Amino acid sequence: MGSLWEALVSAYAFLAIVPVLPFLLVFGVASVRSGDRQRAIRLAMDITTAFLIGIVASLINKLLGNHFGPYLILLFMLLGAGLIGNAQYRMRGKVNGMRLFRAIWRLSFFAMSVLYILLMLVELVKSMFGSEPV
Repeated sequence: MGSLWEALVSAYAFLAIVPVLPFLLVFGVASVRSGDRQRAIRLAMDITTAFLIGIVASLINKLLGNHFGPYLILLFMLLGAGLIGNAQYRMRGKVNGMRLFRAIWRLSFFAMSVLYILLMLVELVKSMFGSEPV
């Protein structure tokens, strides 16, 4: 059981480092199977978000030198859910939990994509011009 878990963790780590791969893989398979490109894009976004959250949390941890990355992401997701839930309640008089979750998850895809690019650029610059002796 331990080696299976290690294999899953390694596969997740590989796919999280390059989140374009799971996006393209899921999009390709879903668009071929269903023929609906819009649905395939939404599914690819939903699945890739899990990988993006993992790598962005890791990059935040490395940048800040602590283990607060996943909690920071969760905090912003909860704040966003509160704001969107409040807007839903004011407009409709009730909160649709599934629509709220889907909205936060998809907004997280866009936010994590931007953060992934920015944090990877920061790490690249730090590795190129870092203060470590050669």
